Amino acid sequence: MATRERQHVGAEREVSLDIQGMTCASCVNRVERKLGKIDGVTASVNLPLHSAHVRVPAGVSDKDLVDTVAAAGYSATVAVPEGADHEDHMAHGGTAAQLRPRLITAAALTVPVLLVSMVPAFQFPNWGWVVAALALPVVLWSAWPFHRAAAVNARHLASTMDTLVSLGVSAAYLFSLGELIADPALTAEPGMAEGGNLYFEVAAVVTTFLLLGRFLEARAKTSAADALTSLLSLGAKDAVVLRGGREERIAAGELVPGDVFVVRPGEKVATDGIIVDGESAIDAALITGESLPVEVHPGDPVTGATVNTSGRLLVRATRVGSETTLAQMGRLVSAAQSGKAPIARLADRISSVFVPVVLGIAVVTFLLWLVLTGDLQSAFVSAVAVLVIACPCALGLATPVGLLTGTGRGAQLGILIKGPQVLEDTRTVDTILLDKTGTVTTGKLSVARTVPLSGAGAPGNSDALLRLAGSVENAAEHPIARAIAAAAEAGPGLAPVTGFVSSPGGGVRGTVDGHLVIAGRPGWLEENGVPVEAAALELLEAEQISGATAVLVAVDGTAAGVISLQDTIKEGSAAAVARLAALGLRPVLLTGDNAVVAATVAREVGIRPEDVLADVRPEGKVEAVRRFQSQGATVAMAGDGVNDAAALAQADLGIAMGSGTDAAMAAADLTVMGSSLGQVATAIELSRRTLRTIKVNLFWAFFYNAVGIPVAAFGLLNPMIAGAAMAASSVLVVANSLRLRSFAG
Repeated sequence: MATRERQHVGAEREVSLDIQGMTCASCVNRVERKLGKIDGVTASVNLPLHSAHVRVPAGVSDKDLVDTVAAAGYSATVAVPEGADHEDHMAHGGTAAQLRPRLITAAALTVPVLLVSMVPAFQFPNWGWVVAALALPVVLWSAWPFHRAAAVNARHLASTMDTLVSLGVSAAYLFSLGELIADPALTAEPGMAEGGNLYFEVAAVVTTFLLLGRFLEARAKTSAADALTSLLSLGAKDAVVLRGGREERIAAGELVPGDVFVVRPGEKVATDGIIVDGESAIDAALITGESLPVEVHPGDPVTGATVNTSGRLLVRATRVGSETTLAQMGRLVSAAQSGKAPIARLADRISSVFVPVVLGIAVVTFLLWLVLTGDLQSAFVSAVAVLVIACPCALGLATPVGLLTGTGRGAQLGILIKGPQVLEDTRTVDTILLDKTGTVTTGKLSVARTVPLSGAGAPGNSDALLRLAGSVENAAEHPIARAIAAAAEAGPGLAPVTGFVSSPGGGVRGTVDGHLVIAGRPGWLEENGVPVEAAALELLEAEQISGATAVLVAVDGTAAGVISLQDTIKEGSAAAVARLAALGLRPVLLTGDNAVVAATVAREVGIRPEDVLADVRPEGKVEAVRRFQSQGATVAMAGDGVNDAAALAQADLGIAMGSGTDAAMAAADLTVMGSSLGQVATAIELSRRTLRTIKVNLFWAFFYNAVGIPVAAFGLLNPMIAGAAMAASSVLVVANSLRLRSFAG
């Protein structure tokens, strides 16, 4: 990517850098330290992505950052923020394709070197010189990435794992070559014992094993990044727009807000927008992780990259390019993958001093063996084994590859983890506040029952009452009116209304099938000359006490019955509450509704009565979070509305429902793109699983080095076996992380 210098003034900004040449945790630590020396700059470097996420104050240019990275011994370019190919991140530092020819060459030459050196039957006169010639391309060309990185770091008076590899391989080859030159007859005859002083096979085998490990790492890193790559490629490539009454196909990137575009059955929605015409079912599984298509109608919002399954739609674009939901998801996932979990800081601190300490241990090992035993060969072999076994590859990969895979899998499931700190937070959370409307319930009223008043002269039964009330309410726009009209349309049907009158906050009036129908509050009926008798008021109060919203209906001047509406509990909310409790969380229902409504919902989803907070105003939600925190609880908050944003920010872990507002998503730490409460439980499970995977990775990386170095120092480890073990440890850490790709929740 081309470097573009930009001198910025004003507020702090964020810059992404692509960095070439990093190979281990020591490299990461050094780049972060160098960038951190610029006043006001903080950097988080990601090894698998070969990238850095940098916060830069005003007055620091992109060139300053690039030059600083260069001064550390690496090369950097400024990542193009939009439209860049994410796979470019994987192209630096040695991709599988770049390493393959070096690995094949090393393997092809190492096999005869190993056989001739170790099996007397394959030996011939002066075989040492042939082995030296065969091993030379392996040590020079195949191992060149290690030598080059070591030389670059040496120029800056620094050392990394490549320093250890380069020194170990070079020492084995040069020591053997020196022995052979000093005594050309050393391998004059097959099977001569003196040939045991040669270690050409060690240099070749170690190089081959380490290249194999690096090759498998590169492939696994690419695999771990595939989730984000596939996410960013989900969007439609083109769109059919209506211009001047004609359809015109253009690239999706050329859409502008206000454009009206056509989405035919089976096509992807080109960008975020509002339906202006047509009805269909939208498959949003790619974005939300929910499998069932959602019915949409004119006025409903749709998200880019979702699939239109049936009818033809006309959609007006509202957000395009970098503002779309898909682009925002990509930025959130990238930021999380580029961040650094607190647990990784220990690895960084250790890696900063690890390589110099290992070099010191190798020197001490050599000298002690030489002094105590006088055996130059044993001293040399033990020192080389220490260098090879100590390479901290696994340490550098333990955290970022786990984070990369976990956040990528989350994106596939419609779960966005805002940053690595979230992983730590999910581990400690013990209480979760659930906003009722939009989180536990749908937030949409529906008719629960229709109760005619006994003895009423009209309409005679509940279906007839619902038909009359629904017909007059169909002319109104209030959510309660729309819910009653929808129930009537789905049931007994609707009839035309004449003489319609609506009173905000009161009710509606109209004539249906020759009957004067009045619906609304008791006061509205009395204003229209309808006496509200005690029986009607008792029925109304009984419905309200049960937690319902009740509407009184009069027909031809007589109170005829009550229509009861309730907020619908989302399918799966009860199961989700049970899962949250099983995770060790205390579910608490938080709502602005009255205590009766709140208690009814809590009972249906399995929340204890003492864990219900009702009549809570928006500002009271923040106070509720603080109250639990003051009692020693670590609080998560799940919500979806603008009025939840402050509470989400106050909570130790804010969880936004993706069906909600941008304000809620911006304030949250976790976002579930679907509307199911079950996804909240899945998000916490995935976060905890990712953190657990990272901890296992770090344990094995530390354990491997803690055990391997002393074993090698005591002369109990052959350098070839050390090389194989070192490569295997890195592959093991990556493979353990990749198990997260099968997480299903």
